[in-house]
Amino acid sequence: MLTVRYDQLGLQPGDRVLDLGCGFGRHAYEALRRGAHVVACDLGHNELVQVRSTSAVMWDDGEIPEGTMLETSVGDATCLPFADGSFDRIIASEVMEHIENDEAALAELTRVLRPGGIMAITIPARLPEKVCWALSDEYHAPHVVGGHVRIYGRQELPNKMRSAGLQPIGSHRAHALHSPYWWLRCAVGPDRPIDDHRLVRAYHRLLAWDIVKAPKLTRWSERLLNPVLGKSQVVYAARPEEAARVAA
Repeated sequence: MLTVRYDQLGLQPGDRVLDLGCGFGRHAYEALRRGAHVVACDLGHNELVQVRSTSAVMWDDGEIPEGTMLETSVGDATCLPFADGSFDRIIASEVMEHIENDEAALAELTRVLRPGGIMAITIPARLPEKVCWALSDEYHAPHVVGGHVRIYGRQELPNKMRSAGLQPIGSHRAHALHSPYWWLRCAVGPDRPIDDHRLVRAYHRLLAWDIVKAPKLTRWSERLLNPVLGKSQVVYAARPEEAARVAA
């Protein structure tokens, strides 16, 4: 299940990509399939082990072009262990809402993005997120360690990206079908096992079927609903080359 549109990100074979907060690697795998060299970065060691294992299977199955490289790194978004201008493209999916000092993280992402490079950042969209917060305290911080620390305003992320020296170049919403699922999860208890509630279990199976089969009916429905109910807001931004020369 991809949130970022790689064509809009401008990803090309041979690009060096940072997948920040990679989790179990869904965006890293697609970048590898497209011939990019990927650094998967996360605070979770187990997640990085899984990314390396899955990528090894993909290489053995011929899904990844020869010569494409994967690296993994444990890293804090507010103090990244990479040199200035290290990456052509950056993906940070569902990360910023967990970080207290998101402006420091944006400054670091801007630093490690090369002049002329593009990043895509995804965050929970305002309306679906407000409903989740209203339905359950167990969904967000401070009630949950590592939970969401803020609800972003509609223009808050683009404005913060501009303040970091980036130029927003596009945005869209994604995963409208996932919003009602999370509302249902929050209503019955987000930490409750999926199989404990028949409606949650049934909806989860529907989403899994949709991801695997991608039928036209649900794809069209989601496109229609995304502008209003899309669970994720995706913002694309470039690091201007002229601004980088002035700073230098």
